[in-house]
Amino acid sequence: MSAFKYLAALWTAAAVYSILSIAAGNMGISAYNQLKLERDKQRANLETLKTINRQLEGDMDALRYDSDAIAVYARDLGYGLANERFVRIVGLGGVKKQRTMPGRLVIPGYPGALSNKTLRISSLCAGLAVLLLLGAAEAFKKRRNSRSGGV
Repeated sequence: MSAFKYLAALWTAAAVYSILSIAAGNMGISAYNQLKLERDKQRANLETLKTINRQLEGDMDALRYDSDAIAVYARDLGYGLANERFVRIVGLGGVKKQRTMPGRLVIPGYPGALSNKTLRISSLCAGLAVLLLLGAAEAFKKRRNSRSGGV
C-alpha cells in the first residue's frame, strides 16, 4: 500500500501541474486567448489608423494642389487676405473645423496567466493532500483492524 500511496501522490502532483499549465499557464489556453484578443485590438487600431491616413492624404493633396482649400484652411487658422475683415460674435464660442486625431495608443493588457511558481506550489499541495489522505486512510484501516482483532 505504501508504494501505491507515494506513486498516487506523485502522479496527482504531475497531473495537477499539467492541467493547470495547459489551462492557465504562461503558454496555456487562457494566455493564447488573451493574445488573440490583443491581436484583434491591434488589428482594429491598424484599420482606424489606415482610415485616418487616407483622410490625411486627401487633405494633403487638397492643400498641395487646390488654392481654394489653402484659403479655407488659412481662414480656419485665423488668416485672411489684406482686403478681408473678420467679424467676431461674442458668446458663440470658437467654431473651428474639426481636425482628425493622429490615432490612439493601444497598450496591451497585463497577462492573466499563472506563474510557474504558483503552478508548482499548487501541484505540490495537491500531491501532499493525496499523500495525507491515503496515509490517514491507511492509519484508520490499521486502527480499525487492531480493534476488531483484539476484541
